Amino acid sequence: MTDASGYKILIVDDHAHNLYTLRTLIEKHLHSASVLEASSGREAIDITLEHRDIDLIILDVQMPEMDGFQTASLLKLRKRTRDIPIIFLTAAFKSEEFQQRGFAVGAVDYLLKPIDDNLLINKISTYFRLIAKERALNVALEEKVAERTRELEQARQYLENIVRYMGEALLVLDAEGLIKQANPAACAMLDYPEQDLIGLSIGDVFEEEGDEEAGAFMGTWLEALIRTGALAKIEARFIAKDGSRVPILFSRTAVKDEAGTISEIICIAKDMSGYVRVDDEAAYRARDAGSRETVS
Repeated sequence: MTDASGYKILIVDDHAHNLYTLRTLIEKHLHSASVLEASSGREAIDITLEHRDIDLIILDVQMPEMDGFQTASLLKLRKRTRDIPIIFLTAAFKSEEFQQRGFAVGAVDYLLKPIDDNLLINKISTYFRLIAKERALNVALEEKVAERTRELEQARQYLENIVRYMGEALLVLDAEGLIKQANPAACAMLDYPEQDLIGLSIGDVFEEEGDEEAGAFMGTWLEALIRTGALAKIEARFIAKDGSRVPILFSRTAVKDEAGTISEIICIAKDMSGYVRVDDEAAYRARDAGSRETVS
């Protein structure tokens, strides 16, 4: 006796005696299998709509109004029932032509009446084993997908934390130089909430030294990005919301798609307020030294 708990079989035959014989045979050899009965093709279709967990259908071919071939064809049309294995049983259609017709409409087996009890039970047991393997594979696949999803979520959270807590300002631009993302450091440096920065042109909040019209640099900037993919750090200024200038050390990198076209531009800026430029400091020391010599 095979333990078939958790499996559900639909048997379809227009003769009550045949249904009783099939049920008795299945329940005797396949312990705990759940058996549903239908006396017509139409009733079988209605049962599959009500029960969404049918594992196997044993279907008589010769039935009035809607025969087994027509019933199988309708079951295969529906997404929810098209993958349920169907075993045809017949006493009348024994020719190879009819058997091929059965396979053509989606049957997985075609058995002749009178039923060979052992053959039928072995067939059913085989399909149950195949279903069990498929379910086990699906569970393993779902576990792998869930594990990969967790890993990706952890990686995403890790990167978000880096962006959120990094001390440098981060701006992500589209290929036209419009801001599409800003981290908290950038928002604080510019004194804008992120939603107000989104959609602004980089030229609205940035100017290079000696460039009074900040938006004008986009042409040469993009040209250099396309040529090299990145630019070295430059000294520049952020234009804060109140119009004040914040000295920054600024770098920008192009992100390209598979075709080599720029899709995004990543900008990182370090606030240089309070820092003294090396050349200015050297000039100051030279002037200070000259002053001391004069006094001497």
